[in-house]
Amino acid sequence: MPTQLPPAPWTTRPGLAALTRALGADFVRWVGGAVRDTLLDEEVHDIDAATRHTPDRVIDLCAKVGIRTVPTGIDHGTITAIFDEGPVEITTLRRDVATDGRRATIAFATDWREDAARRDFTINALYVHPETLAISDYFGGLEDLGARRVRFIGEAEARIAEDHLRIMRYYRFQARFGAELDQQAEEACERMADTLKGLSRERVAEELLKLLALPDPHKTVARMRTRGVLGVVLPETCSVHVEALAALIGAENAQGFARDPVRRLAALLPPSPDVAETCAARLRLSKAQRARLVSAAERQMSDAREPEALAYRIGVDFAVDRLLLLGEEARKVADFLPPSLPLKGGEIVARGVAAGPEVARILQEIERQWVAEGFPDRERVSAMLDQALRQV
Repeated sequence: MPTQLPPAPWTTRPGLAALTRALGADFVRWVGGAVRDTLLDEEVHDIDAATRHTPDRVIDLCAKVGIRTVPTGIDHGTITAIFDEGPVEITTLRRDVATDGRRATIAFATDWREDAARRDFTINALYVHPETLAISDYFGGLEDLGARRVRFIGEAEARIAEDHLRIMRYYRFQARFGAELDQQAEEACERMADTLKGLSRERVAEELLKLLALPDPHKTVARMRTRGVLGVVLPETCSVHVEALAALIGAENAQGFARDPVRRLAALLPPSPDVAETCAARLRLSKAQRARLVSAAERQMSDAREPEALAYRIGVDFAVDRLLLLGEEARKVADFLPPSLPLKGGEIVARGVAAGPEVARILQEIERQWVAEGFPDRERVSAMLDQALRQV
């Protein structure tokens, strides 16, 4: 790995140059994902900066040169600078004063290495000088990045004890970047798996869904189950469901569907609406996520017999979920535009039926028949109405 960051489009942004001038090149470093991903020749999304200035000083220095800031995490030392080409999170160097596995009490620091020491993995603790692009690597992150190895800074168990969510982060980063397993990390995650029970369900769910959104998390999820970590997060999951995840990923890839973490979560659960409801409540999923999870759990083989009718009844996205989870062809409904029944209640009333429940009953009966016959045209629907009215 190089000791200097290769030139990248983001490093030449006008906003970053202005920020460097405002804070001073000796007081700011680019750090974290942007550095890591540039070294791996991957797309960079978010820019993070570390600074020796206090948050108040950052705000003042930016204001003097017209850079707008937002105190997005000022209690933890983070200010967000707003630029046309995208925001930059600026965090004051920190050191941990006390930790309990869920939150940390921090104090501001002025030493780059001290700040690096409190980060989770070596590959996330690479600091880049804003002008020379020289890399400061305090814990062997460059070597680990070259080996595609996700390694905790210091003793893995001690770092997990500081923040239990690092167990989930380890597996997510391992699934994304890892090739060579770090045995100390694997064993520490196994020993401390039960500590995840003390975390907020929202934080655990966020990490789990990020993991499932990666291109192919199957092997990592399987290892999480073997190590006893998955059983803490998803006690409903067994080896059959882990293999169902592998099958779903294969179906998504083969049929050209974008990876979807909620659909993949459904694969890890038994097809039971009650189980899906329980899991969604435990993970504090949103209403939309819960609805998709429950719908996916209601899948049955009969869904594949009339895919367009299924899409009309429950919606295209829900139908795609069910078909992919069943291992069936879902492309046939992906572009399906549900038609509208060419019949309104007013027409039934005009034919002599009093407005009320009877109109609704007739309309529903005709709609069921229309869907079952594959959405025939208006002429056929008129014939259905004639027949229904003869039976009134």
